[in-house]
Amino acid sequence: MSWGTKIRVFAFLFILGFVISLLGTIAGLMHKTLEYVVLYSVGNIVSISSTCVLMGPVNQVKKMFKPTRIVATILMLTMLFLTLFAALYLQKPKLATLFMFLQFLAMTWYSLSYIPYARDAVKKAVSAVMDV
Repeated sequence: MSWGTKIRVFAFLFILGFVISLLGTIAGLMHKTLEYVVLYSVGNIVSISSTCVLMGPVNQVKKMFKPTRIVATILMLTMLFLTLFAALYLQKPKLATLFMFLQFLAMTWYSLSYIPYARDAVKKAVSAVMDV
């Protein structure tokens, strides 16, 4: 696949993931909690898949499990699984919402691991706020 094609497929999947998450948000505003958390989670899965197109799935997995981000990766994948498990299998909207919030935090921490020194900056900012 040419680099230009990879970029187009990446953009398509990333935007699709965003749209699916947005549909989830609309479902949440309509008080359809289970639909909200499922669509939010599926949107995240599609968005993560978009980066596999750019670097390849094997390289993506290698990067995900580097020592600097292995904990963030495991937390993110665990929260993603627990969100879907609570929503689809247990059918517990409040528990699914809790896991979805934790998924958001884990996904944020995971994403920051790809930006040099970003997690250190966030730690310092949170520490400064907590000292106030």
